[in-house]
Amino acid sequence: MTITKDMIIGEVLDIDTGCANYFFEIGMHCLGCPASRGETIEQACAVHGADCDALLKKLNEYFKDK
Repeated sequence: MTITKDMIIGEVLDIDTGCANYFFEIGMHCLGCPASRGETIEQACAVHGADCDALLKKLNEYFKDK
C-alpha cells in the first residue's frame, strides 16, 4: 500500500489508527473532528505548515509492512 498526498486522512486512519502519531507530530491534534477526517494529507500539511513529502515518507515507511 502506498499513501499519497491526495488520500483523505480519515481513510488512512481507518486503515490503521497507529499512524495517528505522525499527524500529531505536525500539529494535527483534532483527528476526530469532521473537518480533519475529510481533508487530504496535502490540505492538512498546507494548513499546518508541514512538509507533505516528509509526512508521506514517514507514513509510507509505517505502512510498508502492513
